[in-house]
Order: sequence, then structure tokens, then C-alpha cells
Amino acid sequence: MYLHVAIAAAWLLASRAAAQGIGEAETHPRLTTEKCTIKGGCVKQNTSIVLDASFHNLRQNNGTGSCGGYRGKFSKELCPDHEACAKNCVFDGADYEGSGVRANGSALTLDMYREVEGNVTAVSPRVYLLDAQGEDYEVLFVKKGELSFDVDVSKLVCGMNGALYLAEMNRTGARSALNPAGARYGTGYCDAQCPVLPFIDGVANIDSKGACCNEMDLWEANSLASTFTAHVCAQPGVFQCTGDECGSLGVCEKSGCAYNTWKLGNQSFYGPNTAPSSSGSNATKFTVDTTRPFTVVTQFLTSDNPSPIAFGALNEVRRLYVQDGVVIQNAPVVDPYMPPGDSLRMSHCQASAALFDDLGGLTTTGHALDRGMVLAFSIWNDGRQFMNWLDAGKAGPCTYQEGDPEVIRKKSPGTSVTFSNVRWGELGSTYGDGMAGGSK
Repeated sequence: MYLHVAIAAAWLLASRAAAQGIGEAETHPRLTTEKCTIKGGCVKQNTSIVLDASFHNLRQNNGTGSCGGYRGKFSKELCPDHEACAKNCVFDGADYEGSGVRANGSALTLDMYREVEGNVTAVSPRVYLLDAQGEDYEVLFVKKGELSFDVDVSKLVCGMNGALYLAEMNRTGARSALNPAGARYGTGYCDAQCPVLPFIDGVANIDSKGACCNEMDLWEANSLASTFTAHVCAQPGVFQCTGDECGSLGVCEKSGCAYNTWKLGNQSFYGPNTAPSSSGSNATKFTVDTTRPFTVVTQFLTSDNPSPIAFGALNEVRRLYVQDGVVIQNAPVVDPYMPPGDSLRMSHCQASAALFDDLGGLTTTGHALDRGMVLAFSIWNDGRQFMNWLDAGKAGPCTYQEGDPEVIRKKSPGTSVTFSNVRWGELGSTYGDGMAGGSK
């Protein structure tokens, strides 16, 4: 996804010498998910979520002084080098409600803004899925399978982005002697935009390196437009880039191979249904009505080519929707300048993202899925591009100025997204009639 660079991650450095390397305890909100098979149905998982490390206070050990590291430089006194920072600083638990995060059963709501003493301020939370023990990230293996979730985007206006995506993060959050907090405090973030963060792989990012990794954006959307996008990198796992390696022609393909139905010519498929108005305007009716919740299904299909080189390679990422009990096939490409189809496949990616193919294309995405990826949820807007790439111009019906965060803050301070019923497993097992055994 396009990274919200205004909010950087703060990652704890603490050593075994720092007996209180972790400060105030972290309490993770539970978010029930499900793993599914055709034969056995869906089995509930006692998973939870953790806020990104940037939402955890990094402070002086046995004190209240800030160690810096995010929203400012490191303290020269407390963090002059790796070892001193590890010894002097601890991570405190995060304030989930105050950061715009609400979890209830299988549902997760993320708020873009919070009102405190009459002031509306952006919080823009990003959270990751933890395993049942709460120590490590839940690593998903969905190649030759699918992932589905329900989503309510009705409160996401032009310029907003409620995202659910996979990133090839380290399972432990790069936990080490210098970083005992690890995943349970939200450390170790990376994506294909190669963000430059204060800490990288558990050590202070003194050289301003970028944190790069493969990324599969299952969902980036508001109520007016949506897209799903594969981003690939030339290196597996978390790669520390410098200089041109971090740029648009560097180690990762930043624009990605994307599928946006509006941009591809179908402007009646996804959007908010409206009734006729008293002034005489006509009703609008979309195939997927974003005024109500719906299910999003992403399937990862592989090649049956008997060649040992091609066999089992990811060759298609397919999208389905379910609303009112009806399975809805993705809208096909209408744009005459694009190959026909209704999914991400080689011909589509070659026509829309040259560098993506140069870095191995969907085959590279498949390798990342083989290694396993971490599930992230976020809500954000963009003060630089106003999210125009998602929902304005050729990409959607919004104007170029509607996505200005200041406009959103004033007109839609209650903007939010709710994800629920996250399931992954065998093809056809997570939605509709494929859930033969139901939930357990």
C-alpha cells in the first residue's frame, strides 16, 4: 500500500542488561479469526491484534524522559548509540481506544480521528494480527488457497483508505537481545514502499535505510473506489535498502500490479446505492453496494503446468464478492487498451506494470506467500496526493480536492472502517456454500 509516511514507527531497543526492557504491560485486544477447510469447515482462532510500534511510548528506563525515535530525533543523551539506547529505553503498552482501535469478537473498527477536549486530531492506526500466544505475528500461508473478510466501508469518504494487506514481515518482529519487545509491541514493519523508519530489524536506523519487503494489498478502498494490488521486491524477507535501491526503480516495485474496476472501465460495479431525490435526480445502483457490509474474497491460484520450473507457480489472483447471500464475480476489464480478464494475471501485469514483471511478477509474489506473510489492517489519508491514485480522475468518481485531509477532518470526523470475520484456508472454504462444515 502507499505508506502513510507522516506516522513513522518507533521500535524498542533493549538489552538483557535492561531488566525492564519492556515497561508498562501490553494488553492485546482479541480479534477472533478462522482457519477453514472444505471438509472440516471453519475453526475459530484465538488471535489478537497489536498496534504498530509507533503507538507505543519509548521512554527512559526507570523514568519519564522520552528516548525520541519517532516524531523527532533520538535523544542524544539516552540514545547516542545502539548499546546505550538498548540499556536506557523501554517500551510502554499502547492506548488502543485512544488510538482509534476497537475490537469486539471477530470485528475490528479503525477510526481515523479522535476528539479530545473539542479538538479533532488524526490517529490513523495500523495494527497486525498476532498468534494465539500473543508473542509472535500470525503467519499466513494462502497460496493455493483464499482469504476472505467482511467489510463496512460506508463511512469511508473520498480520500480515505481502509486497508487490509499482507507484508513479508519477520514472524517475531525481529525480536533479539537488543529488541526483546518484538512482535508483541508491534516492531518489525516493512512494505514495498521501503519506508525509512527510526528502527530497522531491531536496531537503530542510524544510516536511514529503508525497510523493504514483498506486499500483497488485498484491499485498499473507501465507499467510492477500491483496488487490490501485488507489489514485489527483488530480495526475500526484510531488506535494508540505501540510496537508489529505495527509489521507484529500486529493489521493490512501488506502483504494483493493480486491479481497480473503475479505472479499468467499469463505473457501475462498486459504489454507494442511492434512492431518487425529491429534486428529481435519478437513483444510482451498483453491483456491490457500499452503503452496506459485504464479503471480499481473494483467491491465489497456481499453474498446473507440468514443467518443474512452472508447476505450482502463482499465476492468478482472483477476486469475488458476496452480498445478500449472492456470490458476485469481479467486474471484467472494459478498457480497450488492457487485456481482457477479471483478475491479476501475467497479461494484465505486463500491460500495466513493466517493472513488476522485471522483478518476477506474480511468481515472486507466490514465493513470498510460500514463505508466509503477516496480516495488517490500517486506516489513513494522504496529505501529499490526497489519495487521488485510488479514487479520483481515471481511478474513481472523487474530485482531486475532496481527499485533502483537512477537508475530511472538518466534514467527516467520524470516518472509519470495520473489518470482521477474517477467514483463510482452502479454495472455496471461507465463503458461501463452500463453508460446508460451518464455523466451530
